[in-house]
Amino acid sequence: METKRPHLEVRQAGSQQGRDLTEPGRKMKLPIFIADAFTATAFRGNPAAVCLLENTLDEDTHQHIAREISLSETAFIRKLQPTDNFTESSRFGLRWFTPESEFPLCGHATLASAAVLFHKRKNTNSTLTFVTLSGELKARKAEDGIVLDFPLYPTFPQDFHEVGDLIKAAIGDTLVQDIRYSPHTKNLLVRLSDSYDRSFLETLKVNTEPLPRIEKTGRVKELILTLKGEPGGQAAPYDFYSRYFAPWVGVAEDPVTGSTHTILGPYWSEELGKKEIRAFQCSRRGGELNISLRADGRVDMKGGAAIVLEGMLTA
Repeated sequence: METKRPHLEVRQAGSQQGRDLTEPGRKMKLPIFIADAFTATAFRGNPAAVCLLENTLDEDTHQHIAREISLSETAFIRKLQPTDNFTESSRFGLRWFTPESEFPLCGHATLASAAVLFHKRKNTNSTLTFVTLSGELKARKAEDGIVLDFPLYPTFPQDFHEVGDLIKAAIGDTLVQDIRYSPHTKNLLVRLSDSYDRSFLETLKVNTEPLPRIEKTGRVKELILTLKGEPGGQAAPYDFYSRYFAPWVGVAEDPVTGSTHTILGPYWSEELGKKEIRAFQCSRRGGELNISLRADGRVDMKGGAAIVLEGMLTA
């Protein structure tokens, strides 16, 4: 049997909006956007797709759309009440999907979602609340970006012998200074030796292909490489650098990852003795975050967003 695949109709901003059509035999139309997050410049940072849902979407359709768009994350914003609207309401449901599966927490797609509501739907609220699998997350307007209010996740020392094969497969004989594990997020955090600099991390060849075969117990789902920054040595100093890999969920390398900074933030805060931290993720596209650790055990992450595409998805 032939399967109908979604396709994207790109339109100019300001053209007539489509409607979700859920009657049998009728085509469904969804407003869709692509925004580059954690950057003020198009084609940098991390691109995420954002779909606005007027009506309930079949469970399988979320995954079909995410696979069709084929970005690291596709976000689906839904109304919580029938009387809600995207311009005046302040609370929405939010889900994130990689091309392979639903994801419990995503920073850059949350930032992209807030940017779409603030800048394309002209939402009148200064703060938006998203109801997600990771609880309520807030996004608020700032003069130079959007601030995300996210939880913090602790890490615990990890015995090298338990993960040595995984690390060696990924980065070979690269010197490692510290290894931590986050049971809440299933992230393995690997800190490289302080003897390396940013250029080393940027050019390091990371072999992600065998990782799901080596670690298939489900204990590790994501790999973070991180490196101490050089605050005094650059025109744009950063406190730490990172790269992120999740081949277990179909993401070989993610360009800029907000959710990993809920782990990196408290780790580097303790290591550096700072509550205000500036971070840079060293992917090919690159992106920066300003991180503030709060007394209530949460973290504020600030970044910019550039919306680069607006259209209608039909299926």
